[in-house]
Amino acid sequence: MSIDKLTIENDTDQVTLYGSLDITRDQAGLTHARHMKALLDRIVEVLEAKPLPAEAAPASAPKIVKNPFR
Repeated sequence: MSIDKLTIENDTDQVTLYGSLDITRDQAGLTHARHMKALLDRIVEVLEAKPLPAEAAPASAPKIVKNPFR
């Protein structure tokens, strides 16, 4: 999903945010802030729903697949 120029990607073991988000002192800024707050509230809700390890397991090595164009 996106909020302005901020992209949010939900993976199975992490949420990644990248880009930028300007929260200006106007209706558009208020809307952006509310969307961001709702998103972060939901992320926290999901994280609090079950016990978490002290640290996430490291990502597995990328899987190498055969090139389909050769």
